[in-house]
Amino acid sequence: MKRLLDVLSKLVGEAFASCGYEASYGKVTVSNRPDLCEFQCNGAMAGAKAYHKAPIAIAKEVEEKLKAGPDGEGLQAADRPVWQEVTAAAPGFINLKLHPVFLAQYLCGMTEEEKLGCEMPEVSRTIIVDYGGPNVAKPLHIGHLRSAIIGESVKRICRFMGNRVIGDVHLGDWGLQMGLIMQAVKEKNPDLPYFNPDYTGEYPKEAPFTIGELEEIYPVASTRAKEDEAFCREAHDTTYLFQQGDRGLTALWRHIVGVSVQDLRKNYRRLNVDFDVWYGESDAQPFIPAMVERMRAEGHAHESQGALVVDVAEEGDTKEIPPCILVKSDGATLYSTTDLATIVQRIEEYHPDALIYLADKRQEMHFTQVFRCSRKTGLAADGIQLSYIGFGTMNGKDGKPFKTRSGGVMRLEYLIREIEEAVYRRIMESENRSMEEAEAKEVAAIVGLAALKYGDLSNQASKDYIFDIERFASFEGNTGPYILYTIVRIKSILEKYAAQNRTDPAEDDRAQGRTGVPGDASESVLDCAAGNGRPAIREAETASEKQLQLCLAQFGETMDLAYRELAPHKICQYVYELANAVNQFYHETKILTEPDTMRREGYISLIGLAKKVLETGIDLLGFTAPEKM
Repeated sequence: MKRLLDVLSKLVGEAFASCGYEASYGKVTVSNRPDLCEFQCNGAMAGAKAYHKAPIAIAKEVEEKLKAGPDGEGLQAADRPVWQEVTAAAPGFINLKLHPVFLAQYLCGMTEEEKLGCEMPEVSRTIIVDYGGPNVAKPLHIGHLRSAIIGESVKRICRFMGNRVIGDVHLGDWGLQMGLIMQAVKEKNPDLPYFNPDYTGEYPKEAPFTIGELEEIYPVASTRAKEDEAFCREAHDTTYLFQQGDRGLTALWRHIVGVSVQDLRKNYRRLNVDFDVWYGESDAQPFIPAMVERMRAEGHAHESQGALVVDVAEEGDTKEIPPCILVKSDGATLYSTTDLATIVQRIEEYHPDALIYLADKRQEMHFTQVFRCSRKTGLAADGIQLSYIGFGTMNGKDGKPFKTRSGGVMRLEYLIREIEEAVYRRIMESENRSMEEAEAKEVAAIVGLAALKYGDLSNQASKDYIFDIERFASFEGNTGPYILYTIVRIKSILEKYAAQNRTDPAEDDRAQGRTGVPGDASESVLDCAAGNGRPAIREAETASEKQLQLCLAQFGETMDLAYRELAPHKICQYVYELANAVNQFYHETKILTEPDTMRREGYISLIGLAKKVLETGIDLLGFTAPEKM
């Protein structure tokens, strides 16, 4: 199904062409003056120079053609009316209002579409989203929040739009941090078999530490390494032995990763975040030697001050772009080396069309170097899209990076708990509370996650934002709970409607939005309504009803924009506007008490579609709605 703006642009383009102008001038956009019109076309002004005509003259010609309709007998006489109003306005705008019948027909078509009118690509792409990046042996903290939340939404958006998408956690499970942990464990328990070079038996299946103990080991070891040169040197030696394949240290490393991943899965599950593969930096290590040797042999890499580097600066750069370092002077590799090898691994295993990375926006230089290096050396062909989404900082009310009251970095599970408690208090303090404490806690967990995710995703990813628990947990305004409350309100109406019509099982299906309208959007509303006795979305009779229909019809355009720009905040903006339109319609319309049966059923079909679109939207953002609030 074509997006609404594409349908309208094609019709206006045909009018331009029939007047002797290029059809491309017929592009239609949503009006930036909703007080004047719903849609507009500015093509007359763009074509004025090419055709040496006043733009208003071109606009008037097109206006007359659009009013005439496809059969040339006038708008209202046309078999399928499109425009309610067409007006040419100085200096050359074409202002447009859709005919209610045409709009209702379009929505009838949406109800029959699995993807609600979103146009799917002819060829599906394979996309890998790298949006984890946590280090093993360390708890998730608020610094991991944005990559997880934004990345999960980007993955869902790309998948919804018809692609094969693989989400990769990309664990930090290599390097000096492993040596620090192993050395600390060795000093505490030197008799463990992992440190005995003569041990040939099976290593214990149980890890010699819990996740709690492991999370205490690393920060202590890291701090000690900065103060104790001997310990730091021993940790470096242990790291080297491990990376050379030492049998005992490799077995201990597996325990570190296993215990960490088990805890990470639990915490990511609380965020409703799921990874398709749990690869780490370690998985890229086997690809590094051949990759480095190839770059050296092909002349891409050269030595500079003892290090092996690839120059990635380009003519026209407005700032200095340092070389990409592959191997340091001491023989160690860096994150850039691992990321390049990971590109090799992903291309070899998945043959992706696109790689999308999420990281703090301060990592921009790193990804510029890695992407340029991969292009210059031929690791990634030009046809493979390389994208980096750099996100801003989550700040406290003081405008500084969010901290605990004691000034430390807050663990993610504590942050989730805080926002759940804030929502729980609001539920329990409500004058209209209708649930017991246990149920209120269950609902608070669902709504709290929505508050947390929507509070983050409603901001453009690259911008810093203020994390305000009380505002995010509010049931009013541009918040996750407000969106959920709107969905719950629709559910309540549909349940009441179903109860009123319980004698006919088909009515229950209809009330729950399980039936659509047969045929496509070219059928008339009457035909839709007549098909199998199913209710249809009818032509709007009030301003609030038409505004709701217009908002619903723009879902496909919103999804296309969010997908092309990898921008979840576009969906947030849309579902908020849709929720406002639903509530405005609800307050101005007697839905269940409407005496006219066809009109009442039309209302039910309309809000049923709104529910489905809203639920689709929040699923793409990574949260769900409860049954009641």
